[in-house]
Amino acid sequence: MSLSAKQIRASLDALAAIEPAFQHGLAAFGYPPPRIRERGYQTLLRTIVGQQVSVAAANAIWTRLETMVGAALAPEAVAAAPDDLLRAAGLSRQKVAYAKSLADHVASGSIDFDRLPADDEEAIARMTAIKGIGRWSAEIYLLFAEGRGDIWPAGDLAVQIETGRLMGLAERPSEGETRRIAQRWSPHRGAAAIFTWHSYSARLNAAKAPV
Repeated sequence: MSLSAKQIRASLDALAAIEPAFQHGLAAFGYPPPRIRERGYQTLLRTIVGQQVSVAAANAIWTRLETMVGAALAPEAVAAAPDDLLRAAGLSRQKVAYAKSLADHVASGSIDFDRLPADDEEAIARMTAIKGIGRWSAEIYLLFAEGRGDIWPAGDLAVQIETGRLMGLAERPSEGETRRIAQRWSPHRGAAAIFTWHSYSARLNAAKAPV
């Protein structure tokens, strides 16, 4: 269950009460809409397929995979599929290894996306044991697919840029600095992250608008 609009609004109001930067940010950009992803294995498989390719290319590869492997892309079927078949669908050699690692973990029961640890760091550790799933991918999944309200993907470039802007910093903070700045925003860091993407997109769109 993703964070709802009501939950995001409540968290941002709580942040605005302790951090003036959020008061100003909300006044300028308003409240962000929810970001929703499906819970489960397929969302992570889509993340792997979509790495470093356009949305259109990722969708085309996904369609070919469904045709070649089966519409459900069951983990057992992906794990058993010949590497050459997955390559023919458009996956790089590296992504084949990543997709099979994910499928193997799910098929063997070593990870169950319906029963991830309640502790965020434990859940991230469980997910990053899968080849090709880094901390950022795990954090994005936990925030968007599970609605965990205190996830803070400090390694995300847009999060770093907008955190720096919100706090009036002269330069973009590093991942460590971004994580440190947000410590006092717990337990509302998930909503803070969603707001940074919202304000980042708003600034980009404003820069592209005709004068």
